[in-house]
Amino acid sequence: MCETYVVRADEPFPLERLWPFTERLERYGIASFGWGAAWVGPAGAIETYRDVRAFREDATGRERVGGVITTAALVHLRRPSRLSTIGLADTQPFLDRAGRFAFSHNGDFRRHRAWRDRYRAAGRIHGRADSEVGLRWLEDEWGRGEPPLVLGALHDELGGQANVMVLAADGTPYAYAGNEENPIFRFRLDGLDLASTGIYSIDRSLFRYVAPAATERSRVRTRSVVAL
Repeated sequence: MCETYVVRADEPFPLERLWPFTERLERYGIASFGWGAAWVGPAGAIETYRDVRAFREDATGRERVGGVITTAALVHLRRPSRLSTIGLADTQPFLDRAGRFAFSHNGDFRRHRAWRDRYRAAGRIHGRADSEVGLRWLEDEWGRGEPPLVLGALHDELGGQANVMVLAADGTPYAYAGNEENPIFRFRLDGLDLASTGIYSIDRSLFRYVAPAATERSRVRTRSVVAL
């Protein structure tokens, strides 16, 4: 029951410009068990920040990350299906071990157990949540096709209700809509292009409570991908 979004802009901007939207997304989207962000740094590499506290409770982190200047980012607000998985190892977004992308997941991967056993045997599992299994699968498949096709294949393999957000190292954010219980919407806000989950309301309440000033609003079709 997490909430997550990606953002891109034509010109560099400080991430704190998104903090009012992020605070409302956490409040109305019932996510308050950790948060994190990934962005393209000045050297062109993906950088990340994660904390087990709620976004609203992490003043130091908000200030630190808010001062970052970038053109593309991914933000994840956590509400795990199993509270026993709360911990930094399961806090998102995850960073690909080769630095090719950052990854976040909203929903559940129902066919994750066999893959988890395989990755655990290889020493590649560090947490307890199903989201990390999705990361490991994507690490192995990344580059074997265009990102939209690979993200669709990830959902085909692991199943369940699953939205996936990815920030690629080339600065392209991707949003895969695969959770019918929590739609993804694309829109413009304060000059920025966003794709965000919809606060677990299958109507358009995201725009009433979280982003009332949004323009160019559209719902991302289920089992499709948008690249910002």
